Amino acid sequence: MDFALTDEQRMLQETARRFAQAELPDIAKQVEQSGDPVPHDIVKRYAELGFLGMNLDPALGGGGMSHLDAVLVLEEVAKISIAVAFPIFEACFGPTLAVAHFAPDELKQRIIPKVCSGDLIVAVAMSEPDAGTALTDLTTKAQLHGDKVILNGRKRWCSGAGHSGAYVVYCRLSDDPGAKGIGAVLVEKDTSGFSFGKREHHMGFRGVPTCDMYFDDVEVPIQNVIVPAGGFRKLMEAFDLERCGNTTMSLAVGQSAFDHVLDYVQEREQFGKPIVDFQAVQMQIAEMKMKLDASRLLLYRAVVNAEAGLPSVADSSIAKCFANEMVREVTGKAMQLMGGYGYSTEYPAEQKMRDAWGWGIAGGSIDIQKVNIASALVGRRFSQRAG
Repeated sequence: MDFALTDEQRMLQETARRFAQAELPDIAKQVEQSGDPVPHDIVKRYAELGFLGMNLDPALGGGGMSHLDAVLVLEEVAKISIAVAFPIFEACFGPTLAVAHFAPDELKQRIIPKVCSGDLIVAVAMSEPDAGTALTDLTTKAQLHGDKVILNGRKRWCSGAGHSGAYVVYCRLSDDPGAKGIGAVLVEKDTSGFSFGKREHHMGFRGVPTCDMYFDDVEVPIQNVIVPAGGFRKLMEAFDLERCGNTTMSLAVGQSAFDHVLDYVQEREQFGKPIVDFQAVQMQIAEMKMKLDASRLLLYRAVVNAEAGLPSVADSSIAKCFANEMVREVTGKAMQLMGGYGYSTEYPAEQKMRDAWGWGIAGGSIDIQKVNIASALVGRRFSQRAG
């Protein structure tokens, strides 16, 4: 088993690193301060570099590269800022995958090339006020009327809401109960009856906008149905790859925090010597490095095993869960080692810690990943419902 990257992958990684470090820090700072998404010209720059949809079909404008290649690029950009990396995340690991794998050809041809060219960002609308972890309780309804689909309902916690140009909307496409009635429809931002609530503000994730979304007799063509009723399992299979993107973002935040603190402990002196000379500091640094390397290997296993299609729920849940817990621990240790400098907004540690906590909530909570892992081990799903 060879754990080494190929020469081409190392070159790709280095290209992404040089670009990110040279061109993105000032943009990242502006995004963090304003809370506004990354400017459109930066998204177009990603497209020029081939970073958008790089693991999608070349026939649809994608790069035809591997999921691992996309992970390598996403990590380097997300080390600078998760917000500036978010368009790459959405194009390579987000809801675009559901469109690319399951949508009718006409819809794929209409949407995917625009994503890869940087002219469209697609977000996913899953959660509702009363349906988050209990996603099969969602009530947003899509009724078929001839060659049209009419949607009514409300969505919440959609990353990119109000900013993205199109949305993969999980909805109830039939009266069948639970998962059997659920499918997905693509709704474009300017569609009549589709509106957005006030912009929300979070502890971290600045530059990744969210708000409530309202569907009031929103009419789209039937060709916009990505997955019909009964396709919930397919949607969640595509979401398993999104978990790998979430894992990559966690890894990038943890790695960048570690890189900063490793430099700091070698430069900062107390009692007449660098603080890295103290054994207690050495133990913390070693523990951080072990967790980061383990997280990276779990991520690489999930995406490499998925090259024939989509990753297994077990591989993706293990990778995501470990990375979500790891990044909280690593950023916390980084802040503690940096002391007052870590707590100051003039230094990166506090932002890294704020962003770290979001990934264990987004894309399925840490505890739900553990339920997924246990389910895979015993070969059956566990009902969380009373009775």
